[in-house]
Amino acid sequence: MRKLFPLLSMVVVSMSVTLAWAAADVTITGEGQCAKCSLKETKACQNAIVAEEDGKKVTYYLAPNAVSKKFHGNICQETKKVKATGTVKEEDGKKVLTASKIELAE
Repeated sequence: MRKLFPLLSMVVVSMSVTLAWAAADVTITGEGQCAKCSLKETKACQNAIVAEEDGKKVTYYLAPNAVSKKFHGNICQETKKVKATGTVKEEDGKKVLTASKIELAE
């Protein structure tokens, strides 16, 4: 029994961490645009999603990771409806989405 308690506690901790991580993911749907070419807000090309929330337009800037860089060619020269999943945090008053998945929306 003494050996079982530490094992069970590790299982509970790992399940809690997994659930907390999964709950942190959000899905954003909106207009995928280049923050440089379309929005004219950055000096270098960067993916952005302009979504409507509570009647207001909110811009999510995508963090430069492999998923975001691979998708950039789809929206650099034209705006397209996209759906992205990942985690959101605020940096310098801007919402930054670290995408784990991006796809064109219908």
